Amino acid sequence: MKLLGTRWTAWLALPALLAMSGGARAADFDGSQLTVIWGVPFAGILLSIALMPLLVPHFWHHHYGKVAAAWGLAFLVPFAVMFGPAIAGVNMVHALFAEYIPFIILLTALFTVSGGIFIRGNLQGSPGLNTAMLAIGAVLASFMGTTGASMLLIRPLIRANEHRKHMAHVVVFFIFIVSNAGGSLTPLGDPPLFLGFLKGVDFFWTLKHIFPETLFLLGSLLTIFYFLDNWFFSRHEGLVQRDSTSDSKAIGFDGGINFALLVVVVGLVLMSGLWKSPVSFSIYGTEVGLPGVVRDLGLIAVTFLSLKITPAKVHEDNQFGWAPMAEVAKLFAGIFLTIIPVIAMLKAGVNGPFGAVVQTVTQPDGSPDVMMYFWITGALSSFLDNAPTYLVFFNTAGGDPQVLMTTLAPTLAAISAGAVFMGANTYIGNAPNLMVKAIAEDRGVKMPSFFGYMLWSGGILVPLFVVMSFIWFK
Repeated sequence: MKLLGTRWTAWLALPALLAMSGGARAADFDGSQLTVIWGVPFAGILLSIALMPLLVPHFWHHHYGKVAAAWGLAFLVPFAVMFGPAIAGVNMVHALFAEYIPFIILLTALFTVSGGIFIRGNLQGSPGLNTAMLAIGAVLASFMGTTGASMLLIRPLIRANEHRKHMAHVVVFFIFIVSNAGGSLTPLGDPPLFLGFLKGVDFFWTLKHIFPETLFLLGSLLTIFYFLDNWFFSRHEGLVQRDSTSDSKAIGFDGGINFALLVVVVGLVLMSGLWKSPVSFSIYGTEVGLPGVVRDLGLIAVTFLSLKITPAKVHEDNQFGWAPMAEVAKLFAGIFLTIIPVIAMLKAGVNGPFGAVVQTVTQPDGSPDVMMYFWITGALSSFLDNAPTYLVFFNTAGGDPQVLMTTLAPTLAAISAGAVFMGANTYIGNAPNLMVKAIAEDRGVKMPSFFGYMLWSGGILVPLFVVMSFIWFK
């Protein structure tokens, strides 16, 4: 299992940076020292993901990892020259050990465990069945995470619709509903809410305060999807006779032991948030707590255990392979690296290069502008990692969980909803989006391009967000 190549990854610059810095330590970098030009590598990798599959598809398919590495180095090398290898090394280590490694370990565990569950039976992708599967996925997402629910259901959904000529819209709505909106009700659903939970937000706070918004969004999307899918389904040129002899009519599960492993994964993630331990390890200035270490080691053990105990036929029936995971790992390595200066500039607040963005969420009298919190948090979460974006605006609103849960409850609701809901606006807004796209393409589904997907989200999601703004976030 080789997810990361040895020639492409920007993380190979790490040993050189450590050696050059002589083991120095640096404090949190002040983003106010930067200018917006430092955001060019991040913009570059986003444009590469958006345009290169359209303009040079053959090159992109074989070299996307090298492209991601090139943009990573385009930030890292000038940063090390300008501010010194010590600061560059500290920031890179923090991105690696505090963010990227836990992120990839969790995704790999969920990808592997869910890939070991085969939902058998004669599933026929009718509008009713498709809508029901999306609704089930939306419910599961808040309890096993958007990534877990997405990885569990995307393969059987694609298999159920293999007889359909038009099925890209099914995957697009799956990303809208299961990979994003469905994870809005508990801290287990999406990373931003989990970070809020770690900061002191009550476990059931979001369930109590954004349930109507979630119900409206999910209900609207499921209704739109049903009528759209029914229109495609009624066009008989899109139907192909399916050979169902290999499927029994009874619905069942192969590799069911992996459901227990999914429970273990959820338990490990929850444990890492609830367990408070004074034990931590300093890795070149980055504090890694014992609960996080135990979680990650447990997730690695779950991954290998799933691979060992899952029958080979289950993986064969699921057409399980590592290509989607490798794509996500390589692209997000570049994203996590190039996003370092962007997040630092946002954290600098009104004193940073993006001070105007931060000022837009505050009204002239100093009170929070709830609607702008919803839209700014959401807009940035569409292109940046929605977890740190949530934290930036959580702190911008004062950072006191007791105040935010009571006096400023509308503001916290707007931040939470914006971070989770609008992660669906682009393929990179939330981790499962790109993974679902990769799995679908690996199974032969012709998915929309980066901008093509944004036409879908702009035409369907954005009008719903506008309606929500004037009902709940005014």
